[in-house]
Amino acid sequence: MAIWNPEAETMARADLHQLQLERLQAAVNRAYKNVAFYRAKFDELGILPEQIQSLEDLRRLPLTTKDDLRDAYPYGMFGVPLREIVRIHASSGTTGRSTVCGYTRRDLHTWAELVARILTAGGVTHDDVVQISFGYGLFTGGFGLHYGAELVGASVIPASAGNTERQIRLMQDFRTTALVGTPSYALRIAEVMDEMRVTASELSLRVGLFGGEPWSERTRAILESRLHISATDNYGLSEVMGPGVSGECERKDGLHINEDHFVAEIIDPNTGEPRPEGEEGELALTTLTKEALPLLRYRTRDVTRLNPELCACGRTLARMARVCARTDDMLIVRGVNVYPSQVEAVLAEIEGLEPHYQIVLDRVGALDGMEVLVEVPAELFGDAVGGLRRMEDRIGERMRSALGLSPKIRLVEPRSLQRTEGKARRVIDKRNQSAEGR
Repeated sequence: MAIWNPEAETMARADLHQLQLERLQAAVNRAYKNVAFYRAKFDELGILPEQIQSLEDLRRLPLTTKDDLRDAYPYGMFGVPLREIVRIHASSGTTGRSTVCGYTRRDLHTWAELVARILTAGGVTHDDVVQISFGYGLFTGGFGLHYGAELVGASVIPASAGNTERQIRLMQDFRTTALVGTPSYALRIAEVMDEMRVTASELSLRVGLFGGEPWSERTRAILESRLHISATDNYGLSEVMGPGVSGECERKDGLHINEDHFVAEIIDPNTGEPRPEGEEGELALTTLTKEALPLLRYRTRDVTRLNPELCACGRTLARMARVCARTDDMLIVRGVNVYPSQVEAVLAEIEGLEPHYQIVLDRVGALDGMEVLVEVPAELFGDAVGGLRRMEDRIGERMRSALGLSPKIRLVEPRSLQRTEGKARRVIDKRNQSAEGR
């Protein structure tokens, strides 16, 4: 298995920890000196940068949240003067004020280097033709993967998201070998291929690198089967850098974190306290080399666990488990905490279901209602009504056991649920609308 940067990715753990400490101390000094938010937090806690003498001292530092970035909009969290910023990205702002992310020239070089690592880990080489189906623009995904792929030496097709039939024609004409995008959009590409009567054997695809949203092993299996690829997961978030924080190698046994540039912690999502090694919790990341936007203990809201053991691929970097949920995705229905990933896990255990579902929340009177719409194969609708009823009962029983509540199950025909060109919209919450309408 190829490794892009063996010196960094196979470094002895003791040497890595020493490098992390040195870079952490420098990052803390930069944040305290250049970012008013951190200087105020340090003074409030009675901490001086020189008191950070070990990696264990990291827990003494303040946690940073997305709200902190929003409150500092647009440039309040930048650690360098605006004249040193050569790139600006931002979140969509659909759930509030945008978070703004800046990059110095060195940050962009670092970004490309780290994305080159995860692309190489996923099987991409300089001989590949990489089609990037992430959106370009203020979103970090497209640009991050683009420059990483160019650094690897691959030929890059900046297809962006959408116009799925054109995406498929590009794959045919340009002999695309690597597909990059969200897993839900890759599923959409597979559906449109069926509509166009294009088979995977007519394409040159061999690998797919997917991220931007949680996805299951069942989705991986479907993508690998329908597109004839090896599919790997990668992880990043705009506030920290974008893609390139971590990615699976071809062993597909956890996502290698680029620990020479980030310190990863698992914290209790309720208390913020660190959790013991191997336990599941919320991922917090500290940037060690980011110049434009240094972040200390940034709460990602993503739920995972860490594994520091040596991987069979030879990399010594710790691995994070695939993100299984987000703490801010938690739904409270009749006093019960429910994650969309729990619903997906139940559906993944049942044969004969399509990998598309939607959760609809509503309020009837004073009570919350939860309905799960699930696509099933067309032939099931041609069967007797009893077949649909038995499948609904089977799913409902599994849901009751796993979730502790009884959602209404509605089976729908294939491709009847709305598709998106980016991240899948799994939850529709109408409860506030219902309350306003009363």
